[in-house]
Amino acid sequence: MKSKNDSRQILNKVTTLLAIAVLLPALPACAGRKDSAPSTPVAPGQIREVVPKVEPRSASGNPAFYEVRGKRYHVLDDADGYRESGVASWYGKKFHGRPTATGERFDMYAASAAHKTLPLPAYARVTNLENGRSIIVRINDRGPFVANRLIDLSYGAAVELDMIGNGTSFVEVEVVTPKSGRGKHGGGRLPMVPGTLFVQVGAFSDRGNASRLRSMLLNAGLKDVVIRKDRVDGRRIYRVRVGPVANVDEFDATVERVGELGVSDAYLATE
Repeated sequence: MKSKNDSRQILNKVTTLLAIAVLLPALPACAGRKDSAPSTPVAPGQIREVVPKVEPRSASGNPAFYEVRGKRYHVLDDADGYRESGVASWYGKKFHGRPTATGERFDMYAASAAHKTLPLPAYARVTNLENGRSIIVRINDRGPFVANRLIDLSYGAAVELDMIGNGTSFVEVEVVTPKSGRGKHGGGRLPMVPGTLFVQVGAFSDRGNASRLRSMLLNAGLKDVVIRKDRVDGRRIYRVRVGPVANVDEFDATVERVGELGVSDAYLATE
């Protein structure tokens, strides 16, 4: 006779398997893609920007958590206020017409995207930090399950951000809702002035701790490790950053190196 603990463990395993099964349609569109543009490319200005609207939470693609390649991802309960900087990639012809995590068909010409933890569907303004171009996308898929990647954009969205040739770009992702308007840039593709990009490796209330981390990184051979003073909710914060970084390859290499030194939560920061 099984105990309550045995039954609970079985239920947890079943829940995890169901969560993964729900996401299976999205996985091919998210991992290590070697994709291409359509034979007849489109030009910037031809992709229709979406308008945020109230939508029910999708019955598919929104488990409390799911696991991919041994890593667990927790889906956010609420998208309001989300804003993060990181690296965007894009997908197109190879996955055109395939089901997304919500069960909809992926349209490479639509302004859509994949994200690992935002509730589906969600709307976000994605700004290319390398050229200031931005577009609002509808997020209806999961991914990208690749190291140091924040969001996977449709081919159409990538065209509007002028990042097709590079394949990746530094971006800021800011959730927008009908209630919040259309994000800090308002409507349309209004440019912003790109800032200076760094890899943030730590933040401390004690400057001594920040200095010790900086010294450790410098002794390990990293260059241009700086401490930036900031104030958050009235408290002094000392941020340890490496950079500036000039491109995605340099960002990836820096994150990998500090990871080898025990810093596992490094991320992109702008100044």
